[in-house]
Amino acid sequence: MTSRYLVCHDYGMGALWWWIRAGAASEITDTFAEVEVIDDPQTQASVETWDLQELDLVEAAEGPLAQMARQRAQQKQDPAYGQLMGKERVYLRLADPDVDPGQWFTEHDSTGRRLRQVEVRADGTFEASTPRDWPLNPPFDLGDPQYARMEISEEEFGRAWQNATGDGPV
Repeated sequence: MTSRYLVCHDYGMGALWWWIRAGAASEITDTFAEVEVIDDPQTQASVETWDLQELDLVEAAEGPLAQMARQRAQQKQDPAYGQLMGKERVYLRLADPDVDPGQWFTEHDSTGRRLRQVEVRADGTFEASTPRDWPLNPPFDLGDPQYARMEISEEEFGRAWQNATGDGPV
């Protein structure tokens, strides 16, 4: 028995959308990297008017989502695959690729979207931000094993947040 799911690949500057038939939403996120299943009824209703491809899981994996299926299959070879999936909140420490030794502390919801973020600059200062500060907020793929290795505790994120907002010692 399959159901029809609205699937989105949000790459920041835009998004690709499909209807995919599968046994469960988790089948889709377990098969394809960097996609999310959209279960918001309002979004689903507005998308109904769009001319989207409707595919079953196999058609999608062999067709327009083939690269994402190959990426997910490779990720599944890593023992850290999927460790963050299904968590209500995820906290990460990310290296800043542009600033050494800068880093980012991020809080994510269960879909991988950032909720709060702290930038630690090379000079040691902390700057907090939230979605209202970001023009784009594509989701992080929480199935990707690289993020499992970057996970930190809620307490560690909280200390960075306090330092950035001025509510705690620097």
